[in-house]
Amino acid sequence: MQEDIYAINKSLAAMPIISLSLPDQMVRAMDEIQDSVGFAGRSELVRAAIRLLLEDTKERRALSGRSNAVVVVGHASVDEEPVTRLKHSYGDIVKTHIHCRVSQEDCIEVFVLAGEGKQIGAMANEFERERKIRSVKLLRV
Repeated sequence: MQEDIYAINKSLAAMPIISLSLPDQMVRAMDEIQDSVGFAGRSELVRAAIRLLLEDTKERRALSGRSNAVVVVGHASVDEEPVTRLKHSYGDIVKTHIHCRVSQEDCIEVFVLAGEGKQIGAMANEFERERKIRSVKLLRV
């Protein structure tokens, strides 16, 4: 059977070493989080972030049947195209959409969704895959 990718680290000795390329701004932000939250190092922070992403993915995959959810999307104000495209693609489940320009450069979109859980998860996943989208959070209600 497929290995459980959601299992927490079994031992430090068994962990492979991987190399990542990250923008300087992201590394600086990681260092700030590391200092403020108290992670032992960058690797610990990355493992925690990946665990959160895996748990999020697991929850999205488990969505089924009639569901209600809120999806919150953050993006630069100049990057409206993917939001508009996906809003129209999933128009049958979008019950309410609120756009808020929080600064000259930043926008937040709030989508209230009702429909088939798999479709709600698919919409959130499509937002995640968009390079111009900064953040996506799915909340089941």
